[in-house]
Parts: sequence; C-alpha cells; structure tokens
Amino acid sequence: MSYQTPARRTGRSVDTARIGGGLKTLAALLGLMWLSEIVDTALNGRLDNYGIIARDPEGLLGIITSPFLHLGFNHLISNTLPLIMLGALIALSGATRLLAVTAVVAVIGGFGTWLISPPHTITIGASGLVFGFATYLVSRGLFNRSLLQVLVGVLVIATWGSALLSGLLPQDGISWQGHLFGAIAGLLAAWLLADEKKPAR
Repeated sequence: MSYQTPARRTGRSVDTARIGGGLKTLAALLGLMWLSEIVDTALNGRLDNYGIIARDPEGLLGIITSPFLHLGFNHLISNTLPLIMLGALIALSGATRLLAVTAVVAVIGGFGTWLISPPHTITIGASGLVFGFATYLVSRGLFNRSLLQVLVGVLVIATWGSALLSGLLPQDGISWQGHLFGAIAGLLAAWLLADEKKPAR
C-alpha cells in the first residue's frame, strides 16, 4: 500500500510566494488606479466627485474611493512612481501586510482629511497613501527592533524626505491635510502591525 503526502515547501519557496503575492497585490492596486483614471477621462471627470467631501456625511464614501481617483494622468503618474518604490518595499512582507497597511492608511488618513479639510472641498488622489507608506517604512523598524528595517527607513528618508516635508506645507490646490493624516496613519500602522516578540528564554 502506498501513501501520498503533500510536498513540504522550503523556506525559500514560501518567501518567494509571499513576495510574489505582495507584488501582484501592489500591481492590482495600481492597475485599479489607472483603470479608474481611464474611465474618469472618458466620463469627463465625473468620477472625481466621489472623492472625500469634507464635513459632508455623504463624502465619507470618498475615504474608500479617493485613493483611486486622480485629477488627470499627470497627477496619477506623480503618485504612481513613489507608490511603486515604497509599496514594493512593503510588498516584500506579503500581500496581507500590504493590504493591512493600505487599509489603515486609507481609513485613518481619509477620515482625518474629511474632518479637518475646508468644508465641502473634495480631496482625491493616492498621495495620502504615499505619505502613509513612507512613514510606515521609516518607523516600523523601531517598533520591530529590526536593524535592517531601520536602515530601509533611513534610505526612505534620504530619498523622499525633502519631498515629504514640502508636501506638508499649505499650498493652493494641494491637500496638506491628506498628506499629514496619511503620514500619521502610517505611524499608527507601524505600531498596530508590529511583529510580536517571542519571550526571552
């Protein structure tokens, strides 16, 4: 009599599957942003009305939709490039971690934007995610006590630090509120999703 058992997956294959799943998820999120902009262009910008409408209860729906809406392809491209780089670093930890960080940043950052932006203004764009991804990467190493992750955070600061700081300054037509609360949400995500520590022997 013979028996069949599933082959054991090596640690390397598990890591490869996790990374691949994370990158595929990132590609899907970016693909949805681009598809939304193509549809929005065909509809002469009608989808932009579904962003975060500050202080309006109906505008709360925009917390979910606003990261996928942009004011033209130039706006989308300016967010796509940092999202690819920052999102890929998070995606190395797998699809679940990427989706969790994205959800925390989108919901908490979006609600803060809804709460303090000028009444009835509409906020759209994924720049809140960019700020949230960046601050998550900068701070997660401190919560996880990981030297490698701290070094990644230093690299993020060196590459994007000046652009992130300038994005927090009030400018006409730019939602510094979305940037600020996206950054705050990224810090919260790093704390909420910190790796559990094993008890010392």
